[in-house]
Amino acid sequence: FFLVQRACPYMGGQDKNFLSVRPSAVVPKGGNVTLRCYYRGGLYNFTNFTLYKDDRSHVPILHGRIFQESFLMGPVTPAHAGTYRCRGSYPHSPTEWSALSDPLAIMVTGVHKKPSLRALPGPLVKSGETVILQCSSDTVFEHFFLHSEVTFEEPLHLVGELHGGGSQANYSIGPMPSDPSGSYRCYGSVTHSPYVLSAPSDPLDIVITGIYEKPSLSAQPGPTVQAGENVILSCSSESSFDMYHLSREGEAHELSLPAVPSVNGTFQADFALGPATHGGTYRCFGSFRTTPYEWSDPSDPLPVSVTGNPSRSWPSPTEPSSKTSNPRHLHVLIGTSVVMILFTIFFFLLHRWCSNKRVSLTKQRPLPDSELYPHVPAATDIQEKVP
Repeated sequence: FFLVQRACPYMGGQDKNFLSVRPSAVVPKGGNVTLRCYYRGGLYNFTNFTLYKDDRSHVPILHGRIFQESFLMGPVTPAHAGTYRCRGSYPHSPTEWSALSDPLAIMVTGVHKKPSLRALPGPLVKSGETVILQCSSDTVFEHFFLHSEVTFEEPLHLVGELHGGGSQANYSIGPMPSDPSGSYRCYGSVTHSPYVLSAPSDPLDIVITGIYEKPSLSAQPGPTVQAGENVILSCSSESSFDMYHLSREGEAHELSLPAVPSVNGTFQADFALGPATHGGTYRCFGSFRTTPYEWSDPSDPLPVSVTGNPSRSWPSPTEPSSKTSNPRHLHVLIGTSVVMILFTIFFFLLHRWCSNKRVSLTKQRPLPDSELYPHVPAATDIQEKVP
């Protein structure tokens, strides 16, 4: 047995080990990941290992280094993107190394503009149906990667196709027993650097419906209300759902509230819609905290209609209420006030300047009358002229 153990490293990779990464092989630029090398069968836990990058690009921290237990790599740059392998040394023979592991792809994100991700026909998928996830971008990407930590262990590679000046890729999931539920993102990349990815798309939640019995939905004070009147939609069920989700026909997003026990033994959530302005058709679903992407059947549809004109206590956007001044008159009033304030300040400064001037004149040396009034003859001259 000892001889077989020593021979395994040279038997064409029968003793392959495993390279893992945490928290994810998809890491944003500037982030950190931890790499660990270990034997897949559990017989060996390598205390020393070394890493190799398949594209032979020079990553200084890896060059000729031997690591123990695990290796923290980061902050990562686009140069770190690529596939890695590891080789571990045996506890009984530290100078002898195992076969290379299978490759592990490290993808660095945030280098290109993000694509968009949508579900066809929609993100709420009835159990047993098929959903198509479509990743698209104005940028021409030759590769797309679809990522879901719930559904895929590794990002799923899709081939990009030219479409309307950009590119897109489709991925079909279903029908059951496959479970497409979860939160998805997609990334794009170009051929010359396939592991250098774009920023992630906005998350897309795929929800499977029809797993549990439907709840009921009611409106208070009723499904027909006056414009401006408050409306509360109550979703309830005898099942002990943790959450309820309210959807409105034609809208992509749902409102969610935790369920609370009610006095009649059901579990209920009250959605306050506020003053009614326009109607719509509503449905609600129930779900459990442990399976947030698996919902019940939808409740029966509840049409809510709004009648009458808005109450005078809710002013129209184009008609100000009695407590709101006309904007044009308000501008005139503000302008007049500013002019009056400036005029008052100017008059005060002018009055103060004149007062200071008068005081300065009184402090000067008095001048003779002849200098003050050169056109008026002196008194002695007048006396000399009298006969």
